[in-house]
Amino acid sequence: GYEWGKLLERPEGKLVNLAQEVAWAWRELPVPVLAVTHGICYGGGLQIALGADFRFSTPDCKFSIMEAKWGLVPDMSGSVLLRELISIDLAKELTMTARVFDGAKAKEYGLISHVSETPYEDAVALAKEITTRSPDSVAATKLLFNATWDAPEARALELETEIQTKLLLPPLKNTMASASQGLGLPKAVQLNFKDRQPEWRGTLEGTPFEK
Repeated sequence: GYEWGKLLERPEGKLVNLAQEVAWAWRELPVPVLAVTHGICYGGGLQIALGADFRFSTPDCKFSIMEAKWGLVPDMSGSVLLRELISIDLAKELTMTARVFDGAKAKEYGLISHVSETPYEDAVALAKEITTRSPDSVAATKLLFNATWDAPEARALELETEIQTKLLLPPLKNTMASASQGLGLPKAVQLNFKDRQPEWRGTLEGTPFEK
């Protein structure tokens, strides 16, 4: 049979073990990850959703940090993912009790970004809105906040500068396209790379912020 111990082994040089990578992997992608939940989202399923950048849910979706029911702790990156969203006392309470709560309560707690009867459509709408922005800027924003949310102020400010410097380096195609759009320049004079090719440069050549 399968050796469950392998899930907890951390390969040399990696930050996470195999079980943790299931949820942590979303953070490593240089693109926004949107999770949509409905029905039941317990235990590992909740941790996978927490790894996303945005979470959309129906108000009646059932959530639980269920591991305590089996005498366990959340071990799919939950300790890091939870601390960025809720207070330590609430994290302890929900984990120790394995309490079941709905989507509306999850939004109140801060675990869910948006709650509605049409979470999938709402997620698609946000994704489409984000695609109107430079993929370099989007990837840089994700990296910046993920890397600095709990970092010392000095490191956060330093990384801001490092990332902004990359965005200001040539060829600047996506940056200039975004600036032209932001200024509302006429299409005829916009330095808009999207008018010249069907995609943003980052989607064709990879962004400078891939890990």
